[in-house]
Amino acid sequence: MVACRTGAGYTRRLVVNEMGVVAGQLAQAGVIAIVRAASAEGLVEAAGALYAGGLRAMEVTLNTPGALQAIAAVRAAWPEMVCGAGTVLNAGDAVAAIGAGAQFIVTPTLQIETIAVCHARGAPVVMGCASPTEALAAHRAGAAFIKVFPAGRFGLSHIAAVLEELPQLRLVPTGGVTPENLHEFFAAGCPAVGVGSNLVSKGMLAARDWAGLTAAARRFAEAVAAARSAQAARRS
Repeated sequence: MVACRTGAGYTRRLVVNEMGVVAGQLAQAGVIAIVRAASAEGLVEAAGALYAGGLRAMEVTLNTPGALQAIAAVRAAWPEMVCGAGTVLNAGDAVAAIGAGAQFIVTPTLQIETIAVCHARGAPVVMGCASPTEALAAHRAGAAFIKVFPAGRFGLSHIAAVLEELPQLRLVPTGGVTPENLHEFFAAGCPAVGVGSNLVSKGMLAARDWAGLTAAARRFAEAVAAARSAQAARRS
């Protein structure tokens, strides 16, 4: 007789496994494209352009009008693209976004309650933190990644110093990342970066410049590949 796989324990294991899978996909993607737009129009096409350029993860910020509908549409049209919600300000926002299909949640601030509701629903969290104290608190509460924003203001030396003291943290620098400096963050020990206007500008979205977006995505995808190749060479 085969035991029936039911019960709270089995369901919890499935949720934890899904959360781990998505977190692994984000780390493998290397770049989380941040899409903040004046409207949700064209965001499915934007997802396709990012995918064509070699990127596999994107977040739609909740201050984009129609963000929840856009997330659902991207998930339906591009199931291979890991799609999450950004600018999540509280646990209620997170629940609504996950209900719409968001696979991960990005916050600008430390929100312990948001981590809890996301864990219950199998969605990893990229939690915005302003200090090592906040970052460690988020990590202990179960945040999969720590968002460092704006990375350009904190600086590479700060990020490297935090990782030297707290190597268990998975930092995701966001803001100020370019194809030219991306390798520095990877060399410091970051598994991924978040990129907004340096990749997906509002002007590009308004002009529906999908070829330009694909070209920009390709530059970042190539930068990730080069950074990882350099890391592998240093380890060998």
